[in-house]
Amino acid sequence: MNFAQSDHVIVRLKNVVVETSCGIHPWEQHPERPNKLSIDVTLFAKLEHRRLEQFGYIDYDGIRDFLKQFPNRPHTPLLETLLDEIVEKCFADERVDACHVSITKLNIFNEAQPSVEVYRTRAKWK
Repeated sequence: MNFAQSDHVIVRLKNVVVETSCGIHPWEQHPERPNKLSIDVTLFAKLEHRRLEQFGYIDYDGIRDFLKQFPNRPHTPLLETLLDEIVEKCFADERVDACHVSITKLNIFNEAQPSVEVYRTRAKWK
């Protein structure tokens, strides 16, 4: 996607905090002690119209609803699995050309907050 050659609308869900059982460390594999995650999702859609109101809107509620279900998930060893599932939800709207998803573990270490992120285009995702 070349931003210099076309206009885009960017939609973001910032700092969606959820808890879920995830991780490969032994202390992360206990469902009674879930990890607290901060998730950021950015959607990029080509803007073909002169005015935003002609474009309509990107409905992020489906992504938000999906993230709100994370406390009920079975244990997931890798954040990369969660990233792929979120990316799939991002591309549910056919107008979304690309997305950026970031997941940060908020409570795993005292001195650091590890994160994994991905930028995906629809063309490469298919």
